[in-house]
Amino acid sequence: MKYMLMMNAPRGSGDWSVVNWSADDFKAHIAFMKDFAEQLGKAGELVGAEGLASPDQAKVVRASKSGAPEVSDGPFPEAKEFLAGYWIVDVENPQRAYAIAARASAAPGPGGVAMNMPIEVREVMSAPPQ
Repeated sequence: MKYMLMMNAPRGSGDWSVVNWSADDFKAHIAFMKDFAEQLGKAGELVGAEGLASPDQAKVVRASKSGAPEVSDGPFPEAKEFLAGYWIVDVENPQRAYAIAARASAAPGPGGVAMNMPIEVREVMSAPPQ
């Protein structure tokens, strides 16, 4: 079963205060994320993982009657959280996906304290049989 684990960060311009972290705290956080991905890869559970650019670089695209895409800035300032990154894992059951999400949530922040970031877990749906 494949699951997408989405790391949500508090609202803001997208830096979720990491610009205010010490260099050592930022390096520890990135090292945790790299090690975490490596462990999932070695376990054969990692399908893919990426961090995302900040929301101030995001665009919202819609189809238009003219056929040309309509592109606007987004997401909008009233958003309370933004998607900061994700993992796609292939695991035996939802409980394993939840355990992996809890590990990701514990990534270190300032002073090495676990951030307890919210991680949304959703099953990746496959196409229905034909």
